Amino acid sequence: MPSKTLFALIAVSTALTACGPVNRGLESVNQPVVSRTDYVFDVAAPEYGGLSDAEGARLDAWFRSMQLSYGDTVYVDDPQGAGDPARRGAVAAVAGRYGLLVSPGAPVTAGPIPAGAIRIVVSRTGAYVPDCPNWDRASQPEFAASTSSNYGCATNGNLAAMIANPEDLLRGRAAGTTDAATAAKAVAGYRAAAPTGGGALKAESSKGN
Repeated sequence: MPSKTLFALIAVSTALTACGPVNRGLESVNQPVVSRTDYVFDVAAPEYGGLSDAEGARLDAWFRSMQLSYGDTVYVDDPQGAGDPARRGAVAAVAGRYGLLVSPGAPVTAGPIPAGAIRIVVSRTGAYVPDCPNWDRASQPEFAASTSSNYGCATNGNLAAMIANPEDLLRGRAAGTTDAATAAKAVAGYRAAAPTGGGALKAESSKGN
């Protein structure tokens, strides 16, 4: 009887260690997820002409409070469709202070735009790896030759935290024109710099002055 009890305990223990999905490949199940949030801000705008100084200052204060930066996308939702280019240009001038351009089109947002106003939309994306750390499957003992359930959490988590524009994880970047001179500038500067170890060695002494 004791031997049967011991065998049962071992069987239960083995079953518990096998909890979690089996992954016999090297493709991590812990992948970055990209989410997008749209922020809206309505500013008063005349039918023809740009924004007033007061409305431009309000918009600039909102951009500043949003910490607008690279990776954000700015849209102008104008009830008049294409509207007056001066209004779009006024928004573009404020966004340009943060190094951003106004993108064409605009995402659908909740609520109507007030009369005599245009809506500024800032789309912000973020990346994270859900369910990490992931210890659903015990690392030892491993009888199914499965990759650790936590595999990829560190690498993909760091990638999601470091990437400047999370949308690059979805579509990548289109290859542009390469300037060989610009690409080689850093290498040329490195080669042209004087070695830090050049010159005579500094004399050191353990004696006091």
